[in-house]
Amino acid sequence: MRFALILSVCLEKRLLMHHYIRLLACAAGVWLAGMGGVRAQDALPAPMQPDMPMDNVERFDFFVYNLDGPLPLTENPANELYRGVWNQGATFSYNIPLPDSLTIDLRGYCMPTPSARINDVFGFRPRRRRVHYGLDIKVELGDTIRAAFDGKVRTRTFNRRGYGNYVIIRHENGLETLYGHLSAALVRENQLVHAGDPIGLGGSTGRSTGTHLHFETRLLGTALNPALMFDFPNGRSTGDKYDFSRKVATKAVQSSAAYVKVRQGDTLSAIAKRSGSSVKNICKLNKITQRTIIRPGQTLRVR
Repeated sequence: MRFALILSVCLEKRLLMHHYIRLLACAAGVWLAGMGGVRAQDALPAPMQPDMPMDNVERFDFFVYNLDGPLPLTENPANELYRGVWNQGATFSYNIPLPDSLTIDLRGYCMPTPSARINDVFGFRPRRRRVHYGLDIKVELGDTIRAAFDGKVRTRTFNRRGYGNYVIIRHENGLETLYGHLSAALVRENQLVHAGDPIGLGGSTGRSTGTHLHFETRLLGTALNPALMFDFPNGRSTGDKYDFSRKVATKAVQSSAAYVKVRQGDTLSAIAKRSGSSVKNICKLNKITQRTIIRPGQTLRVR
């Protein structure tokens, strides 16, 4: 009887000791795993297989490839296209020939204003005898005007008889956008801006008959219809890209330019050549002869 009791006590102590040993082993395993010293063999990950040959992976340049779509913001947007020409002030005279064709990336855009009301469209204005080179979008005084794409501010200035307070931004896709009649400009020249950044406040400065945003899109100084790239009524771009054609763009500008203003030193033949018309046609449209004296500032119909 006494032997059985002693045996029972020994077995209980052995079981209890075995339990303690297991607990100590588990604790040691957790500590070593935390230190990175022990890992179960079956927990090792399987070797990863690359989705492309490793030589392609090594050549992959993450600084050039942008997963978001548009090219990254740089200090010299579209520098190759503009041949290093930057400080043009308020002018669009580059004396650089337009490319025959160019794909303009419209990804990463931002509508310059949420307003969908267009007061005036792109094209020739017979009543004023001049070309309207952009869109007039109705905004309220003080409304925030935003950059259409990533870019760099080329010009911030004031023109009392024209755009009033206005900003010109050059973008990496080759476009330059102009924002006119602002009550205030919120950026400085040579400042880098991202699409959607506030660049001005809506106003009616300069030659304006009411509060609105005058918005232009230009390529190497040539005005393009913003409606080809921005769908203001629906608040979106017209697509991921716009395929520019020099032939189509030139024809659009020439068809709009039905009137010209005579410059200092102009002749009828020079005006005819510049406008794609003929001296005979200009004389007929204006009821003059080839001997008629024309003066600077005079307006002539060319088609």
